[in-house]
Amino acid sequence: MKQTNLSKLMPVMLAFFCMGFVDMVGIATNYVKVDFGLNDTLANLLPSMVFFWFFIFAVPTGMLMNRIGRRRTVLLSLAVTLLSLVLPLFGYSFALMIVSFSLLGIGNTLMQVSVNPLLSNIVQGDRLASSLTFGQFIKAIASFIAPILAAWAAASLGDWKWIYPMFAGVTALSVLWLGLTPIAEEELEGARASSTFGQCLALLGKPFILFSFFGIMCHVGIDVGLNVTAPKVIQERLGLALGEAGLATSVYFLFRTIGCLSGTFILSRFAPAKFFAVSVVCMLLGVAGLAVGHGQAVLYAAIALVGFGNSNIFPIILSRAMLYLPAKKNEISGLMVMGLIGGTLFPFCMGLLSDGMGTQLGAVLVMAVGVVYLCVFAGVMRRS
Repeated sequence: MKQTNLSKLMPVMLAFFCMGFVDMVGIATNYVKVDFGLNDTLANLLPSMVFFWFFIFAVPTGMLMNRIGRRRTVLLSLAVTLLSLVLPLFGYSFALMIVSFSLLGIGNTLMQVSVNPLLSNIVQGDRLASSLTFGQFIKAIASFIAPILAAWAAASLGDWKWIYPMFAGVTALSVLWLGLTPIAEEELEGARASSTFGQCLALLGKPFILFSFFGIMCHVGIDVGLNVTAPKVIQERLGLALGEAGLATSVYFLFRTIGCLSGTFILSRFAPAKFFAVSVVCMLLGVAGLAVGHGQAVLYAAIALVGFGNSNIFPIILSRAMLYLPAKKNEISGLMVMGLIGGTLFPFCMGLLSDGMGTQLGAVLVMAVGVVYLCVFAGVMRRS
């Protein structure tokens, strides 16, 4: 039985790895900006195109999953992701990159909604939580290596875009492996399992759910915003080339990965609300360092603090929101995933303000607004 479960678990974990490809948007945006001579406002449209689709497709994906099944939905998500990674190989233009990033966002939306429930068909009971955490760790590995691979490809192969065929190959393997792996799924009662936009939006009338929704928006906005902005801050303050400055993104994802793993143990000993407050303080210190720091050690320490602090915000908010209204878990889950629209709004506002101020301090100030909101939400969470 264990061997059978492992044979089914491995292709699902490879899908988690492919889920992390969406985070290549940060370093890719920086290269595209240079290649096409874009300003920050226009360049930041690229990550906006990725995360806009979470708002549109989150709930419909849940409804689709009820009709075609979880494994098929994950396979569809991988197929869309593969298409997004193949497109830049046939041409390289700003318009084509917008299409590519949009498809990457659509594929990732499908995957975010479907791969976790699929894992629950393989691992049950007390082992499910640890398996979900391990899946996030696998995803974080892809996020961590993306800027490293892009810098290596630019330096050693002469073109950063070699990252696309690398990731496309892994995605194609994932499609093949999962497609050949049968996974039994329980029958769902369609009427009870389905969520609609109306059911989700109605929950915003509950103050705590509304706070939670905006909390998810801020979390993802800071995550994507720092992913895109960290290399620019390093370039501006330290005068490094993009290949070297791009490693700042890897520092962020390294400490986000460390935070994800350590959070599993910390949350078993401390109340989520207390750990949430500590996490937000780390982010506040990190954003302050990015705002005023000019030394390499200070800037990288600030990026690390934001990465560690932001690593467990999403699961804490999501779990508290579902526990607040346990009878509405499906609707709340769809609503919280729609909150990933923050990954569109924050980079756009960051680009506007950084262009307006003529410095990346403008982008940092937008992230600071998100952190301040999470500080306020930390107090709301402790009282709820």
